[in-house]
Amino acid sequence: MKFYSLAIILLFAFAGMQVQAQDTTKKIHTWWNEGFPRPPKKNPKAKLLPLLKVYKNKFINDKGDTIIFRGLSISDPDKLEYQGQWNKQLFEEVKKLGTMLVRIPVHPVAWRNRGAVEYMRMLDSAANWCTDLGMYIIIDWHSIGNLKMELFQDPMYNTTQKESFEFWQMIAKHFAGNNTTAFYELFNEPTTYRGQLGSIAWSEWKKINEDIIHLVRAFDPEKIVLVAGFDWAYDLTPLREEPINAENIGYISHPYPWKRQEPWPPKWDEDFGFAAAQYPIIASEIGFGLRPGETIKPDHYGYQITRYLEQRGMSWIAWVYDPEWGPNMLKSWKGYELTEMGKFFKEAMLAEKPRRF
Repeated sequence: MKFYSLAIILLFAFAGMQVQAQDTTKKIHTWWNEGFPRPPKKNPKAKLLPLLKVYKNKFINDKGDTIIFRGLSISDPDKLEYQGQWNKQLFEEVKKLGTMLVRIPVHPVAWRNRGAVEYMRMLDSAANWCTDLGMYIIIDWHSIGNLKMELFQDPMYNTTQKESFEFWQMIAKHFAGNNTTAFYELFNEPTTYRGQLGSIAWSEWKKINEDIIHLVRAFDPEKIVLVAGFDWAYDLTPLREEPINAENIGYISHPYPWKRQEPWPPKWDEDFGFAAAQYPIIASEIGFGLRPGETIKPDHYGYQITRYLEQRGMSWIAWVYDPEWGPNMLKSWKGYELTEMGKFFKEAMLAEKPRRF
């Protein structure tokens, strides 16, 4: 018995020595030596496309030419990567449609799940591919809801003010000097969902956006920042009294057909079109569904909205180049087969370019 007891004691002592040895070799988290991530490596393609800026109520290039953008939104890069569709071919197909501007929606849940470092690598790839193809990019923080009270329409949109600020801090620092990533769309669709997501006054929304713009400008003074109106990014009427106090910015509206009843043009004038006389506007989401058997006639919403926007010098982005999210421009990924709406926007983008104003 004494022999076994001694053996057990020695065994435990040896095990303790092993643990102690392992502890001494364990890496210590020297947080006091850590700092912010290093600046990104210089991209040799960063200046290949002309720098865009705001002049009065227009977007202009380095030669002073006015540009009215026609473009489309892809789906979230995280979704595309997961489905095996995140590659240069996707952007080549987008380019074939006549696309001038690609909107990239970054959902907060995707940003968190993939992680900032990996997500940024995907955005770098998009910037390089679009530079090669001669297309500009909007980076869109794709949340829907009330950022003041941090209440949102769906879990995929859940974020916080802190996370939103940190997102734009990182994006602005990373893409400063990159002409291809020409626009930062600060928040996709602000809404209180008829009071179900709390309340927010325009003055409060104005202050949040001005705070983000001030933060962005500390890292990236050249980028054009885009601010959304209320009512799911449709209503810009508060600009009559309280425009955003910042330079080199534009505004966005999402004038889907269900926002107002026909006749649309006079109501569009009232709700957002009036602002185009003073500020550059991008309708960063337009699109429509079709009932079975319905055709796109000359008085269809698609013709009305594209004509309305371009005649007033406003740019537009079709939502969305994806077979699952709607209203969808694709039937399937196989052969990038277009829906009727997809065919309509292809024809609209390839049509004779709008005259310069």
